[in-house]
Amino acid sequence: MTTIRFKLNGAEMSIDADPDQTLLSALRETQGLRGTHFGCGAGECGACCVLVGDHAVTSCDTPLWSAADKEITTIEGLGTAERPHPLQRAFIAEQAMQCGYCVPGILISAAALLRQNPSPTETEVRAALDRNLCRCAAQNRMVRAVLRAASELAAS
Repeated sequence: MTTIRFKLNGAEMSIDADPDQTLLSALRETQGLRGTHFGCGAGECGACCVLVGDHAVTSCDTPLWSAADKEITTIEGLGTAERPHPLQRAFIAEQAMQCGYCVPGILISAAALLRQNPSPTETEVRAALDRNLCRCAAQNRMVRAVLRAASELAAS
């Protein structure tokens, strides 16, 4: 066991854990954050994406030790029920989700895009979400939602 320190959803954290366990496992089992989903386990589907700094990272294949001294944001830290993130509001307004299993990872990927590029084109949104698999056929609505959130953020 090793003590790993990082910032999680804005709060300083210290976890005593196996440093080689996955970040996903630490978030779900040690911290009880169930919004980040296990999908493929190989970093291919995007269901487990979290923000590490301003970048979307697949947490299922990221060792916990690599999170040391970094800022991690999960879907739980993106917004709250009382104060949803503009992306969350836009996904609701555009009805851009069905089963919801992929949505946390997609929202995190979209948040990373908007942090790096606040005014993306449709093509850039599609490219940013390309690594996130969704079987519900809601991709066009998701793209509209990200563009809607970008407009809202630009206006604020």
